[in-house]
Amino acid sequence: MAPSTRDYLIVTASYWGFTLVDGALRMLVLLHFFKLGYSPFMLAFLFLLYEFAGIVANLAGGWLAVRFGIPRMLMAGQVLQIAGLLMLSALDPSWTAAASVAWVVAAQGIAGLAKDFTKTASKSAIKATAGEGAGRLFKWVAYFTGSKNAMKGIGFFAGGLLLDAAGFRAALWLMAALLGVILLAGLLLLPRQLGKAKPSKTMRELFAKSAGVNLLAAARAFMFGARDVWFVVGLPVFLYAAGWRFVEVGAFLAAWTIAYGGIQAIAPALVPRSADGLSREVPGARVWAGILLAVPLAIAIAMHTQLDLRFDLVVAAGLAIFALPFAVNSSLHSYLILAYAGSEKAAEDVGFYYAANACGRLGGTLLSGLLYQWGGMTACLGGSAAMLLACWIITFLLPGRISKILEI
Repeated sequence: MAPSTRDYLIVTASYWGFTLVDGALRMLVLLHFFKLGYSPFMLAFLFLLYEFAGIVANLAGGWLAVRFGIPRMLMAGQVLQIAGLLMLSALDPSWTAAASVAWVVAAQGIAGLAKDFTKTASKSAIKATAGEGAGRLFKWVAYFTGSKNAMKGIGFFAGGLLLDAAGFRAALWLMAALLGVILLAGLLLLPRQLGKAKPSKTMRELFAKSAGVNLLAAARAFMFGARDVWFVVGLPVFLYAAGWRFVEVGAFLAAWTIAYGGIQAIAPALVPRSADGLSREVPGARVWAGILLAVPLAIAIAMHTQLDLRFDLVVAAGLAIFALPFAVNSSLHSYLILAYAGSEKAAEDVGFYYAANACGRLGGTLLSGLLYQWGGMTACLGGSAAMLLACWIITFLLPGRISKILEI
């Protein structure tokens, strides 16, 4: 096996384990504190520092990965996640509500740093190991992104299952132990120099990205905000309020995320390919963004009809349909950022891009709680459609030729 392929497989397996734990942690926190009586807005508030920390972690993580190498950033993310899990397990039920919220938010902030240090380093490793071929890069990105989202789906189910079977604290300890094993494996197997280069020296250099990177980052922010505005808080609370049990909510979100990851993995077969890696892929992104926009609009319209429908099933079916265009768009974006990124400082470009992604998730998370509390699931769907409209418009500005990438 070629060293580049070996390193790619090691990074992918490492990120699978991390994503499994991250998905389980989100479901544990959401369901545990909803059971304790927290409002939809307060549940969203618990995740705000997690998402905000992602903005910082992506920007800093890209620079640090170039400076110190990808393996060290992977390990830093794993150590931080273990610390966040242990901190959360120390939560004392006898504390006041204000102290408990502050403690959980701080622990989630550490988890947010961990997730995005790890994600930026892992995605950058694909650019470092795939070589120059656009076809190989797209396939490796699609498989990596799809498989890690499938693992996140399994994590959602595991989180609900562990909460029922082992309880909040024991589940956190088990997850920390799993990450410790993954940390040791990466320490022993990955070359230390992977991804190292000369980092940017000034903030202007760090933020002055190409037109392709800047526009794609904006589109990504709106697209993931559009998902999270109904997925993070609104959907689980809506389904639970409709009579679904915790394990059923977790199982449904797990099945959706696994299916979504599977579609991402086969996205290269669903998108027209070009020799230059852009001229057909960028128009494909425009088409799929338009299809994605239509889905939340259709669900919202169905919920306003006078038909005798079970709205929880309407939303669940709509989310199932949403998975296809969202997964293809996500996979396309994940490929395009690496196609637009510079080869020497790819980690910085990827970090900048995923910082924008975290901005979108932060806005979507906050709006998920606010809109659901204000107008229920219909309001969340309206917010999603507005964000997807912005995403679709931006895709028409993306450069579709190599010669246009470096224009600012």
